[in-house]
Amino acid sequence: MFEHHSKSVLPMQQFRHRVLRYLMYSILILGFSLGIGMAGYHFIAYLTWLDSFYNASMILTGMGPVNPMTTDGAKFFSGCYALFSGIAFLSTVAVLFAPVAHRFLHIMQIDDEQRT
Repeated sequence: MFEHHSKSVLPMQQFRHRVLRYLMYSILILGFSLGIGMAGYHFIAYLTWLDSFYNASMILTGMGPVNPMTTDGAKFFSGCYALFSGIAFLSTVAVLFAPVAHRFLHIMQIDDEQRT
């Protein structure tokens, strides 16, 4: 997946491609998570698709629900989706920054080896 610490740092052009690939992975995770939320709010809470999108995106970004949940099923789904969203958001951030963090640590490893 990433180059071993004994290998040289990836050239900038290849690094840009890696960052774009991981950006696409992040977008897919967010899109999948948003789709789950929209479907749940539409079919369980009986909201319109636009309201479902609005609620799911607000929960996914940590802002909180917009529409009140009137049924027990909708409240249960909303709570479970909020827990899932917290994990999905943190996972997306980790995937997005993984190439940058790896490159930074790789450069630090090379600098440390050159000093000794």
